[in-house]
Amino acid sequence: MSLRIYNTQTGNKEPFNPITPGKVGMYVCGVTVYDLCHIGHARSQVVFDVIYRYLRYAGFDVTYVRNFTDVDDKIINRANEQGMTSAELAQKYIDAFYEDMDALGILHPDVEPRATGHIQEMIVHIERLIAAGNAYEVEGDVYFSVDSFKEYGHLSGRNLEDLLSGARIEVDDRKRNPLDFALWKATKPGEPFWESPWGKGRPGWHIECTVMGQKYLGETFDIHGGGKDLVFPHHENESAQAEAATGKPFVKYWMHNGFVNIDKEKMSKSLGNFFTIRDVLEKVNHQVMRFFLLSHHYRSPIDYSDSSLREARAGLDRFYTLIGRIEEALAGKEVTALDPDHLIGRDKELYKGLLEMFLNFDAAMDDDFNTAGALGHLHKFTRQAGNYLHEGFEETKDTLALLGAILDGYHKVGSVLGLFEEPASDYFAELREEALGALDVDPEWVEQMIIERKEARANKDWGRADEIRDLLTEKKIVLEDGPEGTTWKIQAD
Repeated sequence: MSLRIYNTQTGNKEPFNPITPGKVGMYVCGVTVYDLCHIGHARSQVVFDVIYRYLRYAGFDVTYVRNFTDVDDKIINRANEQGMTSAELAQKYIDAFYEDMDALGILHPDVEPRATGHIQEMIVHIERLIAAGNAYEVEGDVYFSVDSFKEYGHLSGRNLEDLLSGARIEVDDRKRNPLDFALWKATKPGEPFWESPWGKGRPGWHIECTVMGQKYLGETFDIHGGGKDLVFPHHENESAQAEAATGKPFVKYWMHNGFVNIDKEKMSKSLGNFFTIRDVLEKVNHQVMRFFLLSHHYRSPIDYSDSSLREARAGLDRFYTLIGRIEEALAGKEVTALDPDHLIGRDKELYKGLLEMFLNFDAAMDDDFNTAGALGHLHKFTRQAGNYLHEGFEETKDTLALLGAILDGYHKVGSVLGLFEEPASDYFAELREEALGALDVDPEWVEQMIIERKEARANKDWGRADEIRDLLTEKKIVLEDGPEGTTWKIQAD
């Protein structure tokens, strides 16, 4: 099955045929850097990170561009509130953005332009639109004329009459049409500005992405992505001002990810249900967050809650449990390349399951990047491999090679999903530390309690031994006595 992508503009899944065979140009709208990123940003970044990874996995030469909007009303207002310049505030939150993305395991795009580094190109584009009759200047501001572009609304599927009747637009008598949008804004006292043919000012939001996308990817490029909230007006306006200037299609495939709701309500600071990426990563391993986001199709809405995170962790734990068992089985052993012709019986069936998993994983990803379906196929194989290990196997050169191939398989698909990138022992150690931190329990104290309990039992002081067990139970620490001593784990929720 060849790759098919849902195109917002047509409302259909379409075969993916890049403009230049073997090469892909992809632009994704980045953040406006005036605050910390929230989990809605996390979803968009993880979605397009995986799309980027899969396109490369599938053999495409990808140029991925993600911008920073570092001049905007929100940045200016926040900078004034905090007593710093707009440039200082933008840099502060660009640094924070990188910290969050690195913590989430997001690969850096190939190009990360800043709006303020492309002002002259924006001015040239605006001049081109004015010359073509698609834009006009009023008192130092420049507006795009939506009436001049007959295709306006073609991306969002709206027409001008519907937009005008349903719009909440601030009345501005200087505009020829209430839907006309700013390409250039005349400066106000205390705002950053650049010189232009229309006086001192700064660019509008929409022109920034058009210019940066076309500079690095050409007048027409393959994929433009972002959240569904950007379809209108941002992407509609981007497309209009690009196509009006060039007379060519701006983007071949428009892709948009769904929203994140909080306990079935829209995320909002006013509702008190607003979570930053940092809020979430204080509670869970970053792979749990990725797993949660990828367990849903990227176009579907997601409902975020503590219970949904617990479910995601349980699902990821099952994968890492199997990976850990394989890593233990292979520890210190010589693992050779697998020769499938040497496999018989259960070993051959397991290898067949591995090959089917790869085929089904690729098929799911080729179906509009269906990560939920891909994880489902991986779950199915994980159950098969878990049963194989549970039933026991004869340790031979060929069975060790088979287990090595399975481990490589998890790393291969994990490289697409941004999962399974650390040994299982490290993953579970991190989870234990997180859980102990949440319980305010020191692991050294637990070990000391186990030693004291062992001494109490040796002295037949059963009351003290039970008292220690009860104390640990209150802290959600479960003891397991075995022939090789006492181990402990954290009680599951």
